[in-house]
Amino acid sequence: MISSTGNKVDWHALWASGDLARFCFISLGILLHATNETMVATVMPAMVGDLAGVQLVGWSLAIYELGAIVAGAAAGRLVSFVALRTNMVVAALLYAAGALVCATAPSMPLFLTGRLIEGCGGGALVSLAFVSVERLFPRTIWPQLFGVMSAIWGVAAFSGPMLGALMAELLSWRWAFGVFTLGGTAMALASFIVLDTPGATSPQAFVGKVPPFPFAALGCLAVAVVLIATAGVDIALLRSSLLLALGLIGLALFVRIDALKPRSRLFPSRLFSWRSPVGSGMTMVAAFSVATCSFGVYGPLLLTSLHDIPLLTTGYIIAAESIAWSILSILVANAPPERERLIITGGAVMIAAGIAGFAYTVPLGSIPLILLCALLQGGGFGIAWPFVTRVIVASARADEQTIASAAVPTMQRIGYAVGAALAGIIANASGFSDGLNREAAANVAAWLFLAFVPLGILGCLAALRISRTADRPLEAIT
Repeated sequence: MISSTGNKVDWHALWASGDLARFCFISLGILLHATNETMVATVMPAMVGDLAGVQLVGWSLAIYELGAIVAGAAAGRLVSFVALRTNMVVAALLYAAGALVCATAPSMPLFLTGRLIEGCGGGALVSLAFVSVERLFPRTIWPQLFGVMSAIWGVAAFSGPMLGALMAELLSWRWAFGVFTLGGTAMALASFIVLDTPGATSPQAFVGKVPPFPFAALGCLAVAVVLIATAGVDIALLRSSLLLALGLIGLALFVRIDALKPRSRLFPSRLFSWRSPVGSGMTMVAAFSVATCSFGVYGPLLLTSLHDIPLLTTGYIIAAESIAWSILSILVANAPPERERLIITGGAVMIAAGIAGFAYTVPLGSIPLILLCALLQGGGFGIAWPFVTRVIVASARADEQTIASAAVPTMQRIGYAVGAALAGIIANASGFSDGLNREAAANVAAWLFLAFVPLGILGCLAALRISRTADRPLEAIT
């Protein structure tokens, strides 16, 4: 442990004490998880050509995010019973095992099994990274370290698509997952050397009773997402409609169960009530998260199938979306409070414009216009998200502000999982249920993005609602 003066990080002291090496090592878990998360889209065309199973493409993100949500919630509680280093080793080995299954999978169902295992390991690594900062470093430098970790997400968002595209074009899509197998294994082995402090080798002392794990809520969420995803595998009007309805009911039940368990809840009260900034803000987060994942899941597959656009080019487009998010987020970070209303609304409009624009540009195949839509979507997130998160946290009840701060990324992950499942239904209903060919891809490109425009509009309406309070000082929001 090092000392610090005020809020300034003494990087030299960090290095001399070995804490800087520990911090970089801990952050590697975030890099592995986030890079893998963004890499899959660019290897999808090559992978589908090898394994077939285009009907299951939507599952690749849905099941990965589902595993990350459940394992991330579990890892934060396990450190009260099992040493941090042990948790890190298990999570890294789980991640490596999942990547190995993906790299060697002879069929799409087995590949998806690997994705679930990967998601569990990656989600646990991310959760443990944040726990590690809390346990191993002085409180005074937490903001700076969390800022560095946020920058790592940006690096991963850029490097993931590039890695996938380069591996798929130069070697094989399987080598992309082979890299993560090696990375996870190396991280597990290095944990014994790097995490050698008392804080990492003994269970966390918890004052009072440990909060119970939300088994019922997360179980309900898992079943709901699987039901929605299953509805799109083999399209039949009655069967698919029934499964979709049951999945949506399951999501509502998940929210209800979470609200009834105050000691283990994942979300603040009045989750979707537009009478409070929390409810309208969380509605905006949910709507845009669901609506925007379709390009990340199906974009490269559609562009290569319809227009023979190289995988590396699609990788650059997806990376550009992430870069726009990071850069614009930094540029508006110090905007005065009186500008927040305009920023939140403007960001929402940019996101919705990107969603609607993809419906025109992807079938057309114009790379500059597709890139513009990607920049609008990513940039909209970048300028709106920090302020939406700030308003949600400041507007939550005093005893729920910690829950509210963690609820935004959790809702985002749930939105991605649900959105990927819904995108699978739309894609298969539009033509992919009969296999991958140019005609099917043309039908899917025409409908996939249009179907999410209503959610984009809903997100804009929620942004207008939340912005009515965002132009007031946050301390006054109650």
